[in-house]
Amino acid sequence: MAFPKGFLWGGAIAANQAEGAYLEGGKGLTTVDLLPTGKKRWDICLGDLPSFQPLEGEFYPSHTAIDFYHRYKEDIALFAEMGFKALRVSISWARIFPNGDDKLPNEAGLKFYDDLFDELLKYNIEPVVTIAHFDVPVNLVENYGSWKNRKLVSLFETYATTLFKRYKDKVKYWMTFNEINMLLHLPFVGAGLVFKEGDNKEQIKYQAAHHQLVASALAVKACHEISPGAMIGCMLAAGMTYPYTCNPEDVWDAMEKDRESFFFIDVQSRGAYPGYAKRFFKDHNITVEMEDGDEELLKNHTVDYIGFSYYASRATSTDPEVNNMTSGNVFGSIENPYLEKSEWGWTIDPRGFRITANQLYDRYQKPLFVVENGLGAIDELTAGGEVHDDYRIEYLKKHVAEMSEAIEDGVEILGYTSWGPIDIVSASTGEMKKRYGYIYVDKDNEGNGTLQRTKKKSFDWYKKVIETNGESI
Repeated sequence: MAFPKGFLWGGAIAANQAEGAYLEGGKGLTTVDLLPTGKKRWDICLGDLPSFQPLEGEFYPSHTAIDFYHRYKEDIALFAEMGFKALRVSISWARIFPNGDDKLPNEAGLKFYDDLFDELLKYNIEPVVTIAHFDVPVNLVENYGSWKNRKLVSLFETYATTLFKRYKDKVKYWMTFNEINMLLHLPFVGAGLVFKEGDNKEQIKYQAAHHQLVASALAVKACHEISPGAMIGCMLAAGMTYPYTCNPEDVWDAMEKDRESFFFIDVQSRGAYPGYAKRFFKDHNITVEMEDGDEELLKNHTVDYIGFSYYASRATSTDPEVNNMTSGNVFGSIENPYLEKSEWGWTIDPRGFRITANQLYDRYQKPLFVVENGLGAIDELTAGGEVHDDYRIEYLKKHVAEMSEAIEDGVEILGYTSWGPIDIVSASTGEMKKRYGYIYVDKDNEGNGTLQRTKKKSFDWYKKVIETNGESI
């Protein structure tokens, strides 16, 4: 195994999936607080929002989540026991600016993250901080139209600048937008976009994307000025697309599918709109409105590293007879006959992890940071209160081995924060039974349970991986 000295082993969570305490400490409503479990959830994720307030009779898992807000010290102590070098967290925008357009930040929210970072640093765990992880203050959606509106660029800049000034001595690694390409697939989740009948959705999505890309560049600029020793990256929901056959039509389709996601990182890392995006806009009658200075901003303030999530590869076919789609994954994919699947229909492709890492590094020639990877599965407590998640260990073992191969290939990787080191609410379905953690949390899909934390078998496995810097997997 070839992992460099100082490699940042750890885990990753998101505020809206872990913290709970959704209106405590002066926090405002965020978009995720409007996502119930059940049938309505998916429609809202796609931009069909019935109300700007939680609805009576619906269960909203983010409102309590796993109560990390009150239990973070207990949880961080467990992460420290595993030997974490880093913990990726996100900051809830509405904890800092409850309405998003407040004149002054909320001190109680700022203090919470001060305390959280202090607790991490006490154990020599580096905070890796996502500024916007699938949440927008609801006021900005209701009164501004969220990222459709150029006004959000300056509001986000104010928010990000507030964070850099406050935490410049505590945070060395930042990311602007989590899985920024998710805007195209789940527009309400990715950008707080709500559509009405007759809207040109593609036009709206790409205009919102432009606003996020400019906001990201402004955040990079501010970070470099306020905290010159820090690194600030972008974040992609990655996983390469395989052509189903060697038919050139399939190969071209696979390339176009990948470019759909690369578009965002091409702008954030290379500093300009690529030619294929301009062609796409022209062919689809999309006009992205830009202000003077936007192109210069994008060019001069590119990211320092590429953060990415990897769960699965994808496959595509242009043959209408090949229509056996996989279930579960947000990204549409033809079923790959060479791969196994998880309980949620996600393909399991460790070699695809190595291919994706090489693909990203070849394209951008900047350090990578694996900030999400893991297996969502149904874990059962034994009568003795244990969880034997050998399937998770097997999944992670194979992916860590392929990550090591990628490093041998010459790919520079800063660290690996596996997704959900403690069980948290699923972003896509709102479930608790879809578990990723090394630590079991006693809570079910209906919100029942004691929230007791229990170490799984994978806890000791990952502890050994970190202890040996990946020598023992």
